[in-house]
Amino acid sequence: MKKSPLLALCALFLFVLSPAAQAGEKDIRQTLQSRFPNIGKLEHVVKTPYSGLYEIIIDDQLYYIDAQGQYLFEGSVIDTKTRRDLSDERRKKLFAVDFDSLPLDLAVKRVKGNGKRRMAYFTDPNCTYCKKLEKELTKVSDVTLYIFLFPLFEGSDTMVRNVYCAKDPIKAWDGWMQNGIAPAAADCKTPTEQVKALGRKLRVSGTPNLIFANGVQSPGYMPAEELEKRLNEPAGK
Repeated sequence: MKKSPLLALCALFLFVLSPAAQAGEKDIRQTLQSRFPNIGKLEHVVKTPYSGLYEIIIDDQLYYIDAQGQYLFEGSVIDTKTRRDLSDERRKKLFAVDFDSLPLDLAVKRVKGNGKRRMAYFTDPNCTYCKKLEKELTKVSDVTLYIFLFPLFEGSDTMVRNVYCAKDPIKAWDGWMQNGIAPAAADCKTPTEQVKALGRKLRVSGTPNLIFANGVQSPGYMPAEELEKRLNEPAGK
């Protein structure tokens, strides 16, 4: 469910910690670890520019804590003037993927035009929005696409296997996603389990899930105009 932009901070749950007078990063870390010994991996404690809050990461999840180290929040910080979801922007940067470290050999590769730009994405053959994405990608050129076939829906495992094992996987994929022509039954060794493991590692919970060259993950369908914009962003952004 989309969070309301009327709230500056949506607190989904609240923990009361021992009070501390204007705690710093070190104090906050020590307080959390002493009060919650099983808190998990506390990877990141950094002061934010809004309302004196600190952002922290516990087991790959973004939370906030007040400057006194008294209250821990989960939710989104919304800029009420611009309606920007500041937390979503931070998550994209904090959890960015090293694109060059992706096991691209597990993906079905398509080169369009000069192939200079790069994008990887997780997709399911029975996902409606994945099919919409494929239609938008026909409008985009000069890009190399790495397609991670990520079966989530019933019957998708078989379809994924038939695509991987086809003589021309890209042709088989396009035939199904764009024209509804099912690939012929085939059998071979596929990287499906490795792709599923990769998806779990990257916290992919649905399809499509896009990964751009700058490492930013964007879950969900995206129109061609937005794809162009994101593909043109510098790798270091």
